[in-house]
Parts: sequence; structure tokens; C-alpha cells
Amino acid sequence: MSRSTRTLLVFALSLVVAGAFSALVFQAARRAPSSAEPTTTPVAVATRALPIGAKISAGDVKLVEWPLSSPIAGAVTSIDAAVNRGLLAAVVANEPLTSTKLAALGAGAGLPPMITEGMRAISVKVDEVVGVAGFAVPGAHVDVVVSITQREQSVARVVVSNVEVLASGTRTEQARADATSSADSVVTLLVSPPDAERISLASSVGRITLTLRNPLDTSVTDTRGTPVAALLGAPEPPPAAAPSRAPVRVVRAPEPAPVVAPLPPPPPYTVETIRAAKRTAEVVK
Repeated sequence: MSRSTRTLLVFALSLVVAGAFSALVFQAARRAPSSAEPTTTPVAVATRALPIGAKISAGDVKLVEWPLSSPIAGAVTSIDAAVNRGLLAAVVANEPLTSTKLAALGAGAGLPPMITEGMRAISVKVDEVVGVAGFAVPGAHVDVVVSITQREQSVARVVVSNVEVLASGTRTEQARADATSSADSVVTLLVSPPDAERISLASSVGRITLTLRNPLDTSVTDTRGTPVAALLGAPEPPPAAAPSRAPVRVVRAPEPAPVVAPLPPPPPYTVETIRAAKRTAEVVK
């Protein structure tokens, strides 16, 4: 065999081995399972800024791909799951919608879905000044003060403390950082049923005033009230002391004297007299 023939034979054998190896690698790659996994998931977001209480329509929501590496708790993953539900909190454009921000399906929109279970919404009338100058916006916390005049004596006192404002006038939008104050004459508060009774009674017998408080301050406001005399410098009356009780003396009644039965009268004496032959008897008492 010549040298050129051997070279050609080795070259052909190399081509056959390389082709067989490439075919094996290709078949193994096709049979191998794909290891690619999805990295995103659809999430419903708002297409525009929506106020609290708004009813979501199909044009108010869209789906975007959200990274699985940053999951959102309670995220809504379809448009149908968000349509026709009311908003419990205001959202901005492109903000994800979650189950905590949406009212239950069929609960409607507006103010009713915002009332938590066991609570009540009550509206009180205030003016531009006593309504904390229009800053009693939804989400703020206030104390309710009543001023009462009875029998020519006036007194002011906190009747309900640390209540949340649901709506101011007809607005239910939450206050934003760039929001300006507004002067509304009606403020709706979220209170318990007993507090609703107290506020209703206070509005019928006096004048309601709202005092704004820090939402982080959750302590109960407990005051004795301020009378007119305290404004004029008169000292406040001391707290009423508990009535003192005098020591109790136990006096025993004297025992009754024993009852002695009266003695029977002595029997009468009989004196017998004999005179001559005549005998007489006389009874001496």
C-alpha cells in the first residue's frame, strides 16, 4: 500500500469516527430534559391612579410579568379577578393589586366595603375651623370633643378618642404628601357601636369638635373635662373623695328582766266567836 493510500484511508476513518460521535452527542442532547424554568409570573397592576372606594373596570387593570425572585403576597394574577371589585386603599399607576386592597366580590364599591366587621361608620357635622382646618382627611386619627352648656355652666370633654377618619365630606381619597387641606362640613368616622351612641348623643346636646392626633399614638385620651371656671383661673375642684364610713358600734340591747308570776292572794282568815250559847264566824280579809 502506497503512502498516499494510507493517508487517504486514515483521513476517511477520522471523518467516519467524528461523524458518529457528533450523531451520538446530538441524539443525547435531544433526549435530555430541558432545564429552563420560567422566571416571571403575570401580575395585575393598575393602569392609572385610583382613589379609595373606586370600582375597578377592565380598563383600570393590566397584566405585567413580575419576577419570581420578588414575589408579592396576595397578588392578583388575572384581570377577571380584579374587575368589578372596590378598592379598600388608593393605588397609583402601575402599582400591583393585592387581595388586601380589594373588597370581596359582590361587596360593592364606595364606603361600605371600607367598614371592618364589628365597626360602624358615623358622620358628624363640623365647620371649617373646628374640623381641624380641613386636615381631617381619610386615614387620619382624631379625638371627638363635645362642648355642653347646661344650667348656665359650660364644660368640654373628650367623649371618644383615637378614631379613624373614613371620609371627609364626599371625598374618600387618602391624603398624599402633596395634598392640600380642604374645608368639609361633614366627617365620617369609623367607630364601635357604643362609641357611635356616645357621638350621636354628644351631637344632639352639644357642639362637636375634632382634635387631630398622631396615628402612632394609640393611647386612650382620658380627661376630667374643662369647665369655664378653669379658663378664668379658678382652681379645679379636687377629685371627689370616696365617702368615709364611721366606725360601727355594736350596742347590745339589755336582756329583758325575767317575768315573775304574781303570788296568789293569801286565803281569808275566819274568826269564830262564841257568845253564851251562840257561835258566829266572821271572815277577815
